[in-house]
Amino acid sequence: MIASLNFKRDVLPHLIAILIFLALTAVYFAPVLFEDKGLPQHDILQFKGGAKEIQDYREATGEETLWTNSMFSGMPSYLINTRYPGDFSGVIHTILTFDMPAMAGNIFITLLCAYILMVTLGLSPWLGVVGAIAFAFTSYNLIILEAGHNTKSLTIAYIPMVLAGLIYALRRNLWIGAGLFALGLTLNLHFNHLQMTYYMLLMVIVFGVVEIIYAIKKGTIAELLKRGLVLGVAAILAVGVNFGRLYTTAEYSKYSIRGKSELTAPNSGDKTSSGLDRDYAFNWSYGVGETITLLIPDFYGGASNTPLGTDSETYKAFTSMGAPPAQAEQIVSQGMPTYWGPQPMTSGPVYAGAIMCFLFVLGLFIVDKSTRIWLLAATILSIVLAWGKNFEAFNYFMFDYFPGYNKFRAVSSALVIAQITIPLLGMLALYRLIRDKGVVKDLDRKLLISGGITAGLCLLVWLLAGTFSFTGEVDQQLLQAQYPVDAIRADRESMMRSDAFRSLAFIVLAAALLYFYLKNKLSATMAIAGVGVLILVDLWAVDKRYLNDGDFEKRVVENYFQPTPADQLILQDKDLSYRVMYLPNPFNDARTSYFHKSVGGYHGAKLRRYQDIIDRHISQNNLEVLRMLNTRYVITGNEQQPVQRVPGALGNAWFVEKVQPVNSPDEEIDALKGFDAAKTAVVDVSKFKVPAQQFNAAGSTIKLTEYKPNYLKYEANAARAGLVVFSEVYYADGWQAYLDGKPVDHIRADYILRAMLVPAGKHVIEFRFAPKSYEIGNTVSLVSSILLLLVLGGAIYYGIRKRPETETVTA
Repeated sequence: MIASLNFKRDVLPHLIAILIFLALTAVYFAPVLFEDKGLPQHDILQFKGGAKEIQDYREATGEETLWTNSMFSGMPSYLINTRYPGDFSGVIHTILTFDMPAMAGNIFITLLCAYILMVTLGLSPWLGVVGAIAFAFTSYNLIILEAGHNTKSLTIAYIPMVLAGLIYALRRNLWIGAGLFALGLTLNLHFNHLQMTYYMLLMVIVFGVVEIIYAIKKGTIAELLKRGLVLGVAAILAVGVNFGRLYTTAEYSKYSIRGKSELTAPNSGDKTSSGLDRDYAFNWSYGVGETITLLIPDFYGGASNTPLGTDSETYKAFTSMGAPPAQAEQIVSQGMPTYWGPQPMTSGPVYAGAIMCFLFVLGLFIVDKSTRIWLLAATILSIVLAWGKNFEAFNYFMFDYFPGYNKFRAVSSALVIAQITIPLLGMLALYRLIRDKGVVKDLDRKLLISGGITAGLCLLVWLLAGTFSFTGEVDQQLLQAQYPVDAIRADRESMMRSDAFRSLAFIVLAAALLYFYLKNKLSATMAIAGVGVLILVDLWAVDKRYLNDGDFEKRVVENYFQPTPADQLILQDKDLSYRVMYLPNPFNDARTSYFHKSVGGYHGAKLRRYQDIIDRHISQNNLEVLRMLNTRYVITGNEQQPVQRVPGALGNAWFVEKVQPVNSPDEEIDALKGFDAAKTAVVDVSKFKVPAQQFNAAGSTIKLTEYKPNYLKYEANAARAGLVVFSEVYYADGWQAYLDGKPVDHIRADYILRAMLVPAGKHVIEFRFAPKSYEIGNTVSLVSSILLLLVLGGAIYYGIRKRPETETVTA
């Protein structure tokens, strides 16, 4: 049936909603949009350092290098900065965000996707705006931006669009829903934060289980399976668009610290058959009691470093200890360790909003049963997963046996599920209350009970705050440093009381508005507007604690990457490919990579074998390993002697005198203790065939004559046949060696380097990095992108020309 499009009814409300989102974004991120300021986001600055060589090569050649030597002596660029021309989803994202700068674009698209979810569930545009605000301004969304987790933020942002498409396809129009689902999943996968996508998948699984159970009860399982099949095809299409990225990532993950360790010896650091070390993965586990921060933000003291004022007990304690008032004010304003929870540190709590927690509880009483079951189950799962090592029985089982779960760390981020399900159920409750006043039995009583539960909990915390210890793991260090620990604990108590009362007040005000609506004292419009304003004020104020105008600065990147005297001194060396080590923090710093080819770097998925070398040798000051990595300079961090030259760096390649055969990775890595890297090549002969013989290297030379990140050219003059070791990281899937223009095999030596048998005479040796996975993946992405555009075009045409069926939409 063809239906005309009514602009005032069908278009104008959504345009107004978008304008509201643009206005909110502009106000919050005014320093970015109007003052040309940036945020010193730690992870983004590290990314820029690690990606510098890749981006410079792209700008100079218009090509992708796929490999960089600027971090960890060399690694694929797939998880650093690689573009896939066949994937059109980045262009779609740019259009949806009006090409706004990062951070501003992140929040805008979060608002937009949450709004899409709300309206596809049948909520009015105005309720949709409230729901979008409740989701987008959850504290975690702003905290991760402050830390520089931009891709995590964007992956989270598109989760509501995925859910919108999924639910719309099952509840109303299959084809429009499937198109929306395909688009949302495509964009979710585009930003390649698979941990967030994994949590979304867990949500979908919970939803799917509940749907199947209810479909069996209703006898509609055949229809559900039919629609599920179409959604499965849409998911395959989304994966296809991102296939280049996913394929190369999957290939690389086998060799990274997310893959299986080859070492079996004690102290290898591997407690599982594959994946991350368990202790490493669960290091950031939310405390069981810490869960209450969803309702009371500063229950555990907020962030690890919280600025305090002159009204704080800590300020008073410093002045009583003899510190001048100005000095005491400066000390406390720079931040005090107010967090006393179980995590090693935190940038702030996950706060879902007091009003949304209240509405969530109300939803458990009045939203339809199947919806509240899956949203409650997903919320509980989220909280339990976030507890990590604080609930070992469940979470260690998940880590050891649930597919893929052991690839992820910082399990506290599982609360991303709750920060979606709480606003979703809360908004469905508000929708039901507004729509079904007079229909739902005892609605006013259920409203008061829900308010009583959540407000009562806040009241208890306010009254009983003095019974908590407020003792944190950092306190012993504070005592040793002669900090006024008792005063800091008093401020922790004050923060708890203050936020408990604050949450209590917001709940009471929101409940009062809704109660007056039920008693016909307020219109629906006034009730929605009032609750919406309260939600915005509540969340906005908490967000500003962790990301505010004072955090933005001019010329952030330029200032961070100003070359130091040490950098300037090293850069005078114009050789092609020596390496540098930043001694103060070698393996969590990519600033060095901006200027030099670094032995270290900053990355959450470095090569597993390289991590083994770090753990077993570099961290143990094995000079021979630094020599074989051609480490010519060390930046000391000492102003008196900022740079030291490493004695005997071996250069880009060298002929060795003998092969030391070993038969396992354990023997291979152990053989690097006390060996002479210039004369000996350690080779695992169980994997690589090489004659275990003496070589006469006298008179043989080799020199690097041309360098690109993905191409190396050497000129060798071998007095006799011999074995050359190259100071380049071995990576089988992509590097191809050539001898005088003809492909030849090369092997791994010294646990992480490349080596090659070279016949006598003068030769040209080349290495090219051209992985087939990139070529294949990019082709699949291109075909899938074209298909996605066709599907979206069809869905848009269908949506405009034919009004969808009008069945009630419920989540």
